[in-house]
Amino acid sequence: MSSGSTTVVPEVEERTALAPPWKVLLLNDDITTFEFVIWLLMTLFAKPRIEAIALTVEIHETGAALVATTNFERAELYVEQVRSLARPHGYPLAATMEPA
Repeated sequence: MSSGSTTVVPEVEERTALAPPWKVLLLNDDITTFEFVIWLLMTLFAKPRIEAIALTVEIHETGAALVATTNFERAELYVEQVRSLARPHGYPLAATMEPA
């Protein structure tokens, strides 16, 4: 080993990447009542009553509305919670998620 040698340590750049956001969309159907959708939006998504009503009308008129933007795990949970809350009431209400 030579006494004049030096060891080169590569520089490592650390980056923390945020998980990409996901959109949660509530879908229209012909059976679920406006009252239930408004209740769901206020309860599960913490929407104020006025916003919940506006979103319900948007869902009815356009077929879907964006109700939340969040991380993948939370979006997945919202989709399951919508189904779990709607089915016992006999409603086919559904939500879907997609990359934001």
